[in-house]
Amino acid sequence: MAGMIPTISSGVSGPLGVLHLPRFWSKVLMDSKGVLHEDYPACGAGFDQMVLDGLGLDKEATLAYIAGNSPTYPQFEAWVLAQSGGSLDQNAVAELNAAITGYNHDDETRGSILGASDIDDDGSILDAVNLNNLDDWYEFHASLG
Repeated sequence: MAGMIPTISSGVSGPLGVLHLPRFWSKVLMDSKGVLHEDYPACGAGFDQMVLDGLGLDKEATLAYIAGNSPTYPQFEAWVLAQSGGSLDQNAVAELNAAITGYNHDDETRGSILGASDIDDDGSILDAVNLNNLDDWYEFHASLG
């Protein structure tokens, strides 16, 4: 098996309302179990790092918590809350969510993702969340053989 493709969208939030947090949790958890597809970083420099920075989470402590405890998603959110003193700064969450939904890939990345899915690059799909969804779905389908 080549590994699991993460299909939770960066556009999904859990009860805390933080976009990408469920995807981040799932990728790190899959990686800790040795089942994350090799083409996906457990914690990359894009949305993953944006979430860590936006919530003020220490990267190594967060990765160690998930790897060492295999928390359910609600357990992970409870840990995130504990790291921030019991509540999240809602302005920081809104700013993070806006940064995620407002991020666009460069032209080359957009063209590559759309081309792989046989979609014309007519300028109607610009945001990274939807482009990443298309990329995940393409990779998921391809992994099934």
